[in-house]
Amino acid sequence: MNEELRRKVESLLGRVQMPGQYVGGERNQVVKDPATVQGRVCLAFPDTYSLGMSHHGLQVLYSLMNADERWACERAFCPAPDFERELRSAQLPLYSLETFTPLHQFTIVGFSLQYEVCYTNIFTILDLGRIPLYSKDRQDSDPLIIAGGPGAQNPEPLAPFVDVFVIGDGEETLLEITERWVGLQKEAHLSRHERVARLVNGLTYAYAPAFYEPEYLDDGRLAAIHRTRPDVPAEVRAATIQADFDSIPIPTRPVMPYVECVHDRIAIEIMRGCPWQCRFCQSTVIKRPLRFRSVETILAAAREAYKQTGYDEISVLSLSSSDYPDFEELVNRLAEEFQPLGVSISVPSLRINDQFKSLPKLMRGVRKGGLTLAPEVARDDMREQIRKPIDNEGLFEGCRLAFQEGWRRVKLYFMCGLPGERQVDLDGIVELAERISTIGKEETGRFIDVTASVSNFVPKPHTPYQWNGMQSREYFHWAHGYLKSRARLRSVRIKCHDVERSMLEGVLTRGDRRIAEALLETWRRGARLDAWEEYFKPELWWKTFEDLGIDPYEYSGRSRPTTELLPWDMINVKKGREYLEKEHGRAIVQLSAMSAAT
Repeated sequence: MNEELRRKVESLLGRVQMPGQYVGGERNQVVKDPATVQGRVCLAFPDTYSLGMSHHGLQVLYSLMNADERWACERAFCPAPDFERELRSAQLPLYSLETFTPLHQFTIVGFSLQYEVCYTNIFTILDLGRIPLYSKDRQDSDPLIIAGGPGAQNPEPLAPFVDVFVIGDGEETLLEITERWVGLQKEAHLSRHERVARLVNGLTYAYAPAFYEPEYLDDGRLAAIHRTRPDVPAEVRAATIQADFDSIPIPTRPVMPYVECVHDRIAIEIMRGCPWQCRFCQSTVIKRPLRFRSVETILAAAREAYKQTGYDEISVLSLSSSDYPDFEELVNRLAEEFQPLGVSISVPSLRINDQFKSLPKLMRGVRKGGLTLAPEVARDDMREQIRKPIDNEGLFEGCRLAFQEGWRRVKLYFMCGLPGERQVDLDGIVELAERISTIGKEETGRFIDVTASVSNFVPKPHTPYQWNGMQSREYFHWAHGYLKSRARLRSVRIKCHDVERSMLEGVLTRGDRRIAEALLETWRRGARLDAWEEYFKPELWWKTFEDLGIDPYEYSGRSRPTTELLPWDMINVKKGREYLEKEHGRAIVQLSAMSAAT
């Protein structure tokens, strides 16, 4: 424990009266003596504590690494701007919560890239942690900077700043990367550059951008990506857990935050992957193959986690929970065991199918929260186009049964701006939400509160829509206004995502390495916590792009032919580019048929 730094931080927090920053020392945190371990890893979540502590993946990797006596794993988060200013004013480094160790003293610092708009937070963490921002500027004494998660599927915008991107499942790869890097550190005669090259040699899931050089055509399009060494992977493939999924430990002693977080509950991943192949969904592609945990494993983990935390809610996690093969047995047994203890069972990510319709009966007597569903679109022909085979009648029947069993709120997730979207598709969103609210009145005597949360569609890498352009900001503003103007029931709320943030997401998720300069420059001009409404300054981004001669539309709005090389093409997803091209072609045919029909 760095006692001197801890005392300075406590003095600083007490002086400026920032009680919300008194984090660390939580129940179930793991503190190891640095002298007893071979290497130290800091999981640095590029957002605030309240969001990072709600991220299940952080708890998984934290538990897994600390279960191995060779390694110590600690946590750090991006501070809010006021605390950042205080740290800089006091000349104190960003530190880990477990031992108050400055980040630059760790062996490895790892980032989970969950949302592209959070990328500038990485600079805040590195800079406050006294780690050089550019990979090329780091010395032998600096930690290895790695990154994984959905954002790593297009690593190019962060290529100059991250030493190694880890693609795919993290449970086995983080352990392997750590063991290799610690071994290479003993090779004193090797330069840091050489160590990174040897680290990724033979690791087909690891991408070290320093050894790949993009080449551009005169018109700005990507011409090629050249390897500068033959001993780094020619093609990067996502890592997949090789062991039986049941054997991968579930974090049953999660670190319990002392301040309010987005999700304060027990979270148990019951299934990884999704049996469906929706064309808009990146997760269904990158999380293949489909894997399940057994009911007994889930129940045992729930019992132990409840014993270690005392939480009053258990959430079962997956991309599509009602597609879990033993769904009814699982929900029944969880309810039977935990209902007498006053523990509610939360089942998010429900697909509208027969198992969804059985949920209200299964959860009879369990404390009810809101019902959350994701129809995505409201009309059957558009659902066929995006490959989400559900029907409205099943949705209405399931909601009716839920209202009969005590549910009183519904949240629906939709998208606008999908390829081929028509005005009738927007009409359908409002009509569907109002129909569900009306069904509530039929069953309960009052209109049920329904929130239709409408996101702006961003074409993501490694999906069949990756060649499509994103809609313009003018279209999104019109669509949002139109949706709100159509709502007639006071019980129905249309909630639309911020257009400017979505436009920025479109640039960052589809950008190439030339975007990196704009990322860093915008951070230097003051961009902080862009995912937070109170901090986001879109004009800062658009002015930086303009000053650097970057056309955002070229990245977000331009449609691409399937023959064009994409910045993320060095990463080969589970089914490969050929599958994505075929699905893209089928979508075009269906869109043509829809257009002809109207």
